[in-house]
Amino acid sequence: MNETSPVLNVTIDGIQVSVPKGATILEAAERVGVVIPRYCYHPGLSAPAVCRMCLVEVDGAPKPLPSCVQQVQDGMVVHTASAEARKARRAAVEFLLVNHPLDCPICDAAGQCELQDYAFETGQLRTRNIEPKAVLGRDKLTPDILYFADRCVLCTRCVRFMDEIAQEPVLQVIQRGHKGYIDTMTDELFEHPFSMNIVDVCPVGALVNEDFLFKPRAWDLDQTPSICPGCSQGCNVLLGTKENRVLRAKPRPNNEVNSYWMCDHGRQALVNWGAGDRIEVPMIRESGRLAPTDWPQALAALSRTLEARPAGARAIVSAGASNESLYIARKLADKVGFKGGVFRVETGPEAGLPGFPKLRLRAERAPNVRGAELLGFRRSADVLEAIRGHKGVLIVLEDALIDAPEDFGVELEMFIYVGTHMSPAARRADIILPSTTFAEAEGSFTNVEGRVQRFAQALHPPGLARPLWLTGSTALAGLGAGAVYRTAAAAFDALVGEFGEFQGLSYAKLGLGGASVAEAESSAANVS
Repeated sequence: MNETSPVLNVTIDGIQVSVPKGATILEAAERVGVVIPRYCYHPGLSAPAVCRMCLVEVDGAPKPLPSCVQQVQDGMVVHTASAEARKARRAAVEFLLVNHPLDCPICDAAGQCELQDYAFETGQLRTRNIEPKAVLGRDKLTPDILYFADRCVLCTRCVRFMDEIAQEPVLQVIQRGHKGYIDTMTDELFEHPFSMNIVDVCPVGALVNEDFLFKPRAWDLDQTPSICPGCSQGCNVLLGTKENRVLRAKPRPNNEVNSYWMCDHGRQALVNWGAGDRIEVPMIRESGRLAPTDWPQALAALSRTLEARPAGARAIVSAGASNESLYIARKLADKVGFKGGVFRVETGPEAGLPGFPKLRLRAERAPNVRGAELLGFRRSADVLEAIRGHKGVLIVLEDALIDAPEDFGVELEMFIYVGTHMSPAARRADIILPSTTFAEAEGSFTNVEGRVQRFAQALHPPGLARPLWLTGSTALAGLGAGAVYRTAAAAFDALVGEFGEFQGLSYAKLGLGGASVAEAESSAANVS
């Protein structure tokens, strides 16, 4: 809706509301909190008005009108729950249920299915149909997506996504009437880097991600707002977790970043994020051997290390670390005498979405490349070469250094490793601090366009693992170099006070949609 258009007045179920010219009845109803049932309508797609679920009564109209396409007229009076509107809605649901199987107990959409909700709301608990239901079976549309034709209500959302957003019209409605189903014209599987979005837009359980099939029920999942770490785009997502595991990721609407969509690469990267053998306790090298210890002992050892050393400190960090942890890594190095810091970025092929050009699977397969740059770290193709010859303190944050030689670290005065997983290089550190993944702590990333976005904690960290913004700030506070940041908000607000690029931002201001930094030019091309 264009907020600058002339304003029209409309009455929805007795409530007056003003909307811009061009707004539909459905959009006007949402402004006053009235939810009109719908199947074919999706805010990110065109509205074909084929499901007839959103019919409403309008004073002066000869018959119920589809609210998803009917534009508001000045002075219009709309009744969404009148006897005529409810009768039309019941008829639409009854037709949709003619061949719909009783799959609710085994359907992956149970608990989040709109057909379930509307059938209950309209009282469609029994059918008048005495004919046997048509059995259409199931098929694969992509290597990972199953299609249950019996469950399909032919809303055509999937067809329109591929037509309008992906702009690859590979899906069609085959046959007509109660024999209709969705398929490719060639009967062959199709592949697309954004194909999983057709599962998201399906209002029933007709399209299912095969990897998620028969796993948790929708009501078993805890939903947490987060940011996808799969690339530097920074798509807003909801993490579905159960028993401390990420089992599903779905896009969270944000018109400034990803609209209603996300790529398949991000979904696959997020499932079981952080799995594997983890570092669960701090370790200190004593008499040439690493020994487990507690946090007070580990932080005391870290504080001793931070006392001024003539050779200074260098850092190798990860562009997957949060702004807050990168800030503390920089402060730790500053305390010793910062000599420079570098990070590397894994790259991969890009993929675009023509119907929403802002959204791309970026070549940079890390979420916080821009944040690392803004905090004074330099992107390097060879981080080991970048620190060659350094003999002071080395701080490594969430880079496993899998390409490090066997004698890595022997020349260093002190080697501090902060990470989630053990590696051969990490075993040669003098101090090892167990850290958290982005899913196990709150924090923020800065995406490729310079938009700072918050993510919330979705999982419990293993063992004694804690985010660096907490443990590092505690060590610095012990030396009188700042406060202990017990929340990511406190760490971010301190960061804003020291780095002018983030000026004017605050953790509270970011909200769920994020905010842009003052300067967002990326130096991605200046790779050394």
